[in-house]
Amino acid sequence: MSKHITVLLHEAVEALNQDPDGLYVDCTFGRGGHTKLLLDQLSEQGRVIGIDKDPRAIATGQELMAQDQRFQICHGSFAQLREFVEAHGQGKELSGVLMDLGVSSPQLDEAERGFSFMQDGPLDMRMNTEAGITAQEWIATASEEEIANVFYEFGEERASRRLARAIVERRAIEPFTRTLDLAEVIKHAHPRWEKNKHPATRSFQGLRIFLNNELGDLESVLDETVEMLAKGGRLVVISFHSLEDRIVKRFIRDKEKGPQLPPDLPIMEQDAPRPLKHIGKAIKASKEEVEQNVRSRSAIMRVAEKRI
Repeated sequence: MSKHITVLLHEAVEALNQDPDGLYVDCTFGRGGHTKLLLDQLSEQGRVIGIDKDPRAIATGQELMAQDQRFQICHGSFAQLREFVEAHGQGKELSGVLMDLGVSSPQLDEAERGFSFMQDGPLDMRMNTEAGITAQEWIATASEEEIANVFYEFGEERASRRLARAIVERRAIEPFTRTLDLAEVIKHAHPRWEKNKHPATRSFQGLRIFLNNELGDLESVLDETVEMLAKGGRLVVISFHSLEDRIVKRFIRDKEKGPQLPPDLPIMEQDAPRPLKHIGKAIKASKEEVEQNVRSRSAIMRVAEKRI
């Protein structure tokens, strides 16, 4: 069984917890590291709602829910944030929302989940194994152009067209059903290997992000999060690659600057809505944390506070 090490555990909870009596949402519960530490710091009136797509994370959440009545686990996407808070938030505004984005260590390390290009498993890649199309099904039916676009847009893979062509040519002979089979085809077709990085890294990342609608879910929930936060409430987001971080960084910047209004519009500068302010600089994992958990090396945490 894979041991999950929670990234930026203390930094995230310290940034998030501004009210020990408050209502918080852990949008990516995972194995509950952030939530458990947060519950330890909350009062008897404080509460946490956890959300996750992964049925195995839900099982862990149900165990915690049985131990602590201040916690509620919800199965689904954090794009359903409002729905879950309305159902379980007892009418309270949110004191904080945490998003620890990307894929968890157990998901990567358990070969049967199909996320890894280093271990052989069924070509699945769904975070929610009870819904959606598998990577095997999509690779079998997508056009060469669609595959190339997903690799390029979501994986930032420059050799996307060449790799897509190789995949389509091979599937005409034999369909893809296993992760290592797909990874090997990509490896042999890739013209430029990056140092210390498997040639299939970007393609697998792009496929995973696309199949799980990770960026779409993130974009859809950010505005809603700000609406639901109480004044002084915190948004804490941990990203693991540039696409996620770019979305979060621009969102916080735009909400801090407010709408770009025409100079002749009869509205005072102080009256333009600017609901967020960033808190501190972006935080990265310490050298000690990276030594203990190499997957934390790409983590970037951004914090914003609602001011109106």
